[in-house]
Amino acid sequence: MKKIFFQSSLPRAGSTLLQNIMAQNPDFYATPTSGVLELLYGAKGNYAEVPEFKAQDQELMEKGFLSFCLGGMNNFYEAITNKKYVIDKCRGWGFYYNFLNSFYPNPKIICMIRDPRAIYASMEKKFRQNPLSSEVNKTINNTEMQGITTEKRIDLWLNNAPVGLSFERLYQILKEKTSEKMLFIKFEDLTFNPKKEIEKVYNFLELPQFKHDFNKVDQITQEDDSIHGIYGDHKIRSKVKPVKKDYNEVLGVEAADWIKNHYKWFYDTFKYY
Repeated sequence: MKKIFFQSSLPRAGSTLLQNIMAQNPDFYATPTSGVLELLYGAKGNYAEVPEFKAQDQELMEKGFLSFCLGGMNNFYEAITNKKYVIDKCRGWGFYYNFLNSFYPNPKIICMIRDPRAIYASMEKKFRQNPLSSEVNKTINNTEMQGITTEKRIDLWLNNAPVGLSFERLYQILKEKTSEKMLFIKFEDLTFNPKKEIEKVYNFLELPQFKHDFNKVDQITQEDDSIHGIYGDHKIRSKVKPVKKDYNEVLGVEAADWIKNHYKWFYDTFKYY
């Protein structure tokens, strides 16, 4: 049976980069954006609502269902890879920790985080780079005065998936102290000193260290970004290096300061200054 690890990161925070770094290790199968959690969560909904399960011994049915989840996840990866370890990337794992833990005890979950100002700046840049996209057309509604300015787009992203949803889930993860069982890696730290941060990953996973090449990270994970839309760009740079802090330039100082004040809990928790 394989060891399965999990990555549950903020959007635009380097999750794809981390997957492809880990994929350099021949023992690792690193997924692109995974749908395994959706399979399990869909089954959970059916289990909770189907009368045939309700009509039987609840303790026995729960035991069977949890075994079903474990077997389903394990068999999914047994069928598609021969590698020893899997790292499954899905934003929901951290939020659904208790569900995962119920059939896969003490799961190891890594979360990539990034300065929220940089995340919103990345979203804004994608918006500006794709003027012909249908997503851009849907974002702007002149009649309702929606999405016209950078500030209004920030407000829109803040109150919707993936950005707003991810931050709200992270807030709850911290409140429930699930965060104490997870490893948080700052995107800024990974790009500044990748060797140090990846050593943290291996220590957290309790695996032997592996020598990675941070000057040539090949794109191993492949996914059709037309499915994810303009904000779901999963292409990585080959060389790991720091990214310019351009959020004041892209968003404007006032909007960047507003984001910092809005996410005070994030900046205080993760010591962003």
